[in-house]
Amino acid sequence: MSDEEVIRRKLLIDGDGTGDDRRLNVLLKNFFKWGNFCDETSTEFRSLYDRMLAQIDQCESAARRSQIGLRANGRQQQKGQQYQKKLERQINDCKKTIEVNKQNLVQAKVLKQNRMMYDLLAQSIKQQPARKDTDKRLADLKAELNQLRDQKTKLEQKLEMRKKLFHVSMSSMNQLRSILEEDDITNTSLDDITNSPEPMSE
Repeated sequence: MSDEEVIRRKLLIDGDGTGDDRRLNVLLKNFFKWGNFCDETSTEFRSLYDRMLAQIDQCESAARRSQIGLRANGRQQQKGQQYQKKLERQINDCKKTIEVNKQNLVQAKVLKQNRMMYDLLAQSIKQQPARKDTDKRLADLKAELNQLRDQKTKLEQKLEMRKKLFHVSMSSMNQLRSILEEDDITNTSLDDITNSPEPMSE
C-alpha cells in the first residue's frame, strides 16, 4: 500500500482530526481484550465493559459535536455569502455615487468659471458710460447671471445631497465590515472549540 493510500485511509478513519482514530483503536483493542476474558464475573471484566461503554459514548459525542460544527459552519458560510453580496451591492452603489459626484464636480467647476467670466464682464460693463444700449445689455447680462447663479445654487444643493448619500453609504460599508469581522472571530472560536481534543480513557 502506497503512502498516499495510507494517509487517505487515516484521514477517512480520523474524521476531523480530533483523535477519532485513536479512540476507535483503543476501543477495538479493549473489545478484543474483553472478548478473550474467561471469567465474565470478574471485576476487571465488568470494569473493561464499562470503559468500552464510556469510549463509545465519547465517540458518539465527538460525532455529534462534529455534525453540530459542520452545520454551524454551513450557516456561517451562508450568512457570509449573503453579507458579501450585500457588500458588493453597496460598493457598486458607492462607485455609481462617486461617478455622479465627479460629474457634478466638473459641472460645478465649469459653472464657477462661467460665473467668474460673467462677473468680470459685468464689472467691465459698469465702467462704461451709461447708454441705452449698454443699459439693456447690462440688464440682459444681469438676468443671465442671475439665472446662472440659480443654476449654481441648485447644482450645489444636489452635490451636497450626493455627498450626504455617499457618507451614509460609506458608514453602512464600515458597519457591514465590522459585522463580517465579528462573524470571522465567532467562526474561529467555534472551530477552536470543535477541534479541541477530548480526554482519552484507557
